[in-house]
Amino acid sequence: MVSFWELARDSLPALLGGAGVTVELTAICIAAGFVLGWALALGRIYGGRFVYAVCTGYVEFVRGTPLLVQLFFLYYGLPDVGVVFPPLLAAGIAMGLNTAAYQAEYFRGAIRSIPRGQVEAAYALGMSRFQAFRHIVFPQAMRIVIPAWSNELIYMLKYSSLAFVVGVPELMGRANLIAARNFRYFELYLIVAGIYIVLVWSLAGMVSILDRYIRVPGLGEPR
Repeated sequence: MVSFWELARDSLPALLGGAGVTVELTAICIAAGFVLGWALALGRIYGGRFVYAVCTGYVEFVRGTPLLVQLFFLYYGLPDVGVVFPPLLAAGIAMGLNTAAYQAEYFRGAIRSIPRGQVEAAYALGMSRFQAFRHIVFPQAMRIVIPAWSNELIYMLKYSSLAFVVGVPELMGRANLIAARNFRYFELYLIVAGIYIVLVWSLAGMVSILDRYIRVPGLGEPR
């Protein structure tokens, strides 16, 4: 039997390839969720009754059901009605739709934290609602939301491990394939855990740098 270090050396190329798929999947779903999340947040704050009801219903439904159920519905359920997605696309759509609901709540909270007086002052200066949002609300909300939003980024990186159940060759999928051949589950999952820790620390470090770079002293801090 090969030693742990020999197993790590032989397995790392495949596992790092899977880690690349994990990062790619996370980036796609976070980007899609970012766009949809802002649309949902704006719909809940500025939309009429119908738009508010639709956006709220979506957020509550997605947050009230497990991501795994949503993934299975897209990959295994929709083919019954003739809609078939490849594994990677199904995982990306499920994760993107899921994270959008959570990001929407982060964005909505950030928008609500902007003092109403600033918006009223913008209106008094002759700005339209769109101009007030673009120049006053959005820049501040983006700065305020980053610390909380970074949690969602890290969560989705870890939740991407669910994609292996539909055949996506990400980090966990590669580990399971290797372990099925040599039955070294304990060692392989230990290596996978180490890779995830490195990825999470790297993401957290990059977000922390971004937060320090764009932070405005006093903005978003408790009075």
